Amino acid sequence: MKTSIKKPIHITSSLLLFFCFCFLINHLSIAQNYAIGADVSFLKQAEDSGFTFKENGKIKPGLEIFKEHGYNWIRLRLFHTPTELPNNLEYTIALAQQAKKHGFKFLLDYHYSDTWADPAKQFIPKAWEGKTQSELVKAVFEYTKSTMIAFRNANVYPDMVQIGNEISHGMLWPNGKLPENWDNFSQLVQAGINGVNASCGNNPCPEIMIHIDKGGDKDFTKYFFDKLNSYNLKYDVIGQSYYPWWHGNLLNLRECLNFTATNYNKNVILVEVAYNWTPTEYLDKKPPFPESPTGQKEFLDEVNRIVLSIPNERGVGIFWWEPAVSKRGSRSFFDANGNVQPVISVFDKYTRF
Repeated sequence: MKTSIKKPIHITSSLLLFFCFCFLINHLSIAQNYAIGADVSFLKQAEDSGFTFKENGKIKPGLEIFKEHGYNWIRLRLFHTPTELPNNLEYTIALAQQAKKHGFKFLLDYHYSDTWADPAKQFIPKAWEGKTQSELVKAVFEYTKSTMIAFRNANVYPDMVQIGNEISHGMLWPNGKLPENWDNFSQLVQAGINGVNASCGNNPCPEIMIHIDKGGDKDFTKYFFDKLNSYNLKYDVIGQSYYPWWHGNLLNLRECLNFTATNYNKNVILVEVAYNWTPTEYLDKKPPFPESPTGQKEFLDEVNRIVLSIPNERGVGIFWWEPAVSKRGSRSFFDANGNVQPVISVFDKYTRF
């Protein structure tokens, strides 16, 4: 009788240990695969100029502060030939190398411009002005391929690549301006994708992201991706921007992201999000959260919950836009003296165990 009693207990204990092990592995996998990210494109410039980032009054490298609080991805933008901003190829490679030392994964954001590209402006690089559409397609391909190979040779090959930045209204205007030039636009996007794929060599090719700025607009998102998908472009991830003063409330965000994931069967990343820690955008109306250090933290926590709840585990990450700048920025993670704000701790509960 003793043997018959002990044997089931032994089996049950083994099964319990097995299930605990599986739970731990799954927990680790989720923590490693979910992108907790920050666009830190100005961080190197800030530190090079002598600005110091601090936590509890102690000076630390900015990337180290993010890493200690669960951040596992960086996003860096790349301009073609910037004259006023630092984000050229050499600068971006150097910052990516710093991040690699800390174990970050790397999302590269091609602006295909010498300056900011966004829904209000998509300037063609000066070097490409006057080109025909076919010449521009070739230029996009060659530029993308050559810069990607430069990242590969520097041992900082991106894990994911954006073909354009917030391209809701197209890219490389006037050739790729939407809605009037969808055929041209699709050719330019395809050229960027082809350039990435031509650079892979023996490396796994990066995932491709298509990024628009309509995080709270389900109808526009449907229009854009229905049309884009009619051209049979091959991409992996849908990126959205969400700033509540421009893009709607949290229910709008939830509706749009859930629709996007279920309708297009793609992973979704909220690749730009930010909120102010000092009164800025809601001076004449009530804010959804106080524009304060505490309100900034509460905002990121709630937005992240929405991304985590996207159906079928299609919500795979969130990136804060420009949390590390040298000048006092109301959307940054640091105050004027370089001290990190409470928002830095949002992901501690997910990554510390």
